[in-house]
Amino acid sequence: MPHVRNKLTALAVKSINSVGKHADGNGLFLQVTANPKTRELRKSWLVRFTPLNGKVRETGVGSVDLVTLAQAREKTLEIRKNAKSGADVVVAKAEVRQEAVRQRAASMTFAQCAEAYIKAHESSWKNDKHKTQWTNTIKMYANPVLGKVAVQDINVSMIMKVLDPIWQTKTETASRLRGRLENILDWARVREYRTGENPARWRGHLEKALPARNKAKTVKHYAALPIDEYPAFMSKLREQTGVGPLAFQFAILTAARTSEAIAARWDEIDFNDKSWTVPAERMKAGRVHRVPLSTAAMAVLKAVRGLDPVYVFPGLKCGKPISNMAFLMTLRRMKRDDLTAHGFRSTFRDWAAERTDFQNEVAEAALAHVISNQAEAAYRRGDLFEKRRALMEAWAVFGMS
Repeated sequence: MPHVRNKLTALAVKSINSVGKHADGNGLFLQVTANPKTRELRKSWLVRFTPLNGKVRETGVGSVDLVTLAQAREKTLEIRKNAKSGADVVVAKAEVRQEAVRQRAASMTFAQCAEAYIKAHESSWKNDKHKTQWTNTIKMYANPVLGKVAVQDINVSMIMKVLDPIWQTKTETASRLRGRLENILDWARVREYRTGENPARWRGHLEKALPARNKAKTVKHYAALPIDEYPAFMSKLREQTGVGPLAFQFAILTAARTSEAIAARWDEIDFNDKSWTVPAERMKAGRVHRVPLSTAAMAVLKAVRGLDPVYVFPGLKCGKPISNMAFLMTLRRMKRDDLTAHGFRSTFRDWAAERTDFQNEVAEAALAHVISNQAEAAYRRGDLFEKRRALMEAWAVFGMS
């Protein structure tokens, strides 16, 4: 019995609304699908054919909005005719897609991918410093070797050429750079700019070629001021002039991180409650941190009040806070290159442990450290604010002694 052809009509194509495949004959089907959320119907043409290898294939030939019934029938005849001569339209489409991927990969350099990655992710980073670190390490260490190379062509030897010169001497930077290279190359693979394994992957890969970070070089902790030298240092710091030294005092008196202090805003300060609330997006732990302000910290705020309507410590550029280099420059002017701003958090922690009777958890809360013990964290609901207020006042008084 001969196959029935041309079962459908143009009117039927418009009126059929039942989900499924509706045969026209000769391997052509009207395929009706429904959006799972909106239940909106979509109609398209599907051709079923059997190439010389005997494996039944299906391929779409367009939406009914773009391809008429007559055109779909013509495409069906062409596909079936080519199939008899050995051509496989599905394989041909796949080859076209693969070639398009190859062309995209060949046109994208590592530098272009790195720039696109940073632009795509910078909105999720907590501060501008993070973007600056990404941009600078890629520009300084990676781009001289990889910048102009097609991202598809990057291999392990190229990655090693970037990392080898700094792995022993700048281990922390090299380790972070490796992670950034891995992220960029993973992004490029997802975007189909490259295929294959990630040559910057550490686990089960580069860990076999490079010494572990803790074995490559002893970790150098932030330089901290000895407890007994702290009062004299604060006395000299108070002698410095300008917004930078005042911001530095505020950071030390509140045991805050540099990024938290320099970006402080007036709408975060409560003068009545004598507190400073740092929003979650600026905190390392990603949660709101309320800071009790000592008498000395309040004096700093009064000294800068009125300089800017938004930022507590405004920079030279309008609408911007001071630079994250301000504290470093202050230390240089004081001829204390042996110290770091972050190290004063360690000085504070040592002082609280060795010179006071405050509980360990009070000092940890003042530093906004995350409780590593999950069971303890679950039971400790409060922020020990009033106890921290007494601790920070004692810290300020010690700096005046």
